[in-house]
Amino acid sequence: MEGKEEDVKLGANKFSERQPLGTAAQTDKDYKEPPPAPLFEPGELKSWSFWRAGIAEFMATFLFLYITILTVMGVGRSGNKCASVGIQGIAWAFGGMIFALVYCTAGISGGHINPAVTFGMLLARKLSLVRAVFYIIMQCLGAICGAGVVKGFQRHEYERLNGGANFVQHGYTKGDALGAEIVGTFVLVYTVFSATDAKRNARDSHVPILAPLPIGFAVFLVHLATIPITGTGINPARSLGAALVFDRDFAWDDHWIFWVGPFIGAALAAVYHQIIIRAIPFKARV
Repeated sequence: MEGKEEDVKLGANKFSERQPLGTAAQTDKDYKEPPPAPLFEPGELKSWSFWRAGIAEFMATFLFLYITILTVMGVGRSGNKCASVGIQGIAWAFGGMIFALVYCTAGISGGHINPAVTFGMLLARKLSLVRAVFYIIMQCLGAICGAGVVKGFQRHEYERLNGGANFVQHGYTKGDALGAEIVGTFVLVYTVFSATDAKRNARDSHVPILAPLPIGFAVFLVHLATIPITGTGINPARSLGAALVFDRDFAWDDHWIFWVGPFIGAALAAVYHQIIIRAIPFKARV
């Protein structure tokens, strides 16, 4: 017993429970930040992986719009909301599809499925400008095609029920809507940065597997909060696809909100994660 007690004392002295916190916890053996992606990488245009990633973004956004707008149509056409999935069901459709699609496409394109996410990643230098522009174009095209297929299936219902388009709901101002889009997108993009943080992936092998779950859950919660305000955009491609296929004046009146709001929210999330959470600019000076 005496020998064991001595071992315990030695271990307690050798391995103190007090551990350095924050940036003080980083050592030379700690994770090193990968170099920032170049703004221009012409060689990408000759790579099949580049085009494959764009196709994956197109298909994912197509499926996203198809399933979610069909869900919105189903709730809208029901006279008794209790007989349908309701707002909670719409939120689950958006969050669940993001969860599934991010899981399916993360290994190919990163699973953005949203120009705001792509914009945030560009600001954080996680991808090149060429790839970011290509992703946004493919996301918008996918969204237009997804909404178009829904309209093709039920043209009369689509037009009668506003086509799932985003607009400022009655009783709310444009400022309310813009604020809701900024904060909602901040929540989403901040979650994306945290769930896909390469440093966490390096240390915790389970993080890459679980990444789609918090992202989808963030989309679900934001929809619960902001459907009554704007119908929830937080995704310019989703808003553009629905508005373009629906093509009524009131769908375009406040459309700028669903681009400006998400882009501001994404930019704030990128700055917050890079400077406050990761303190990357300060590490570079060390």
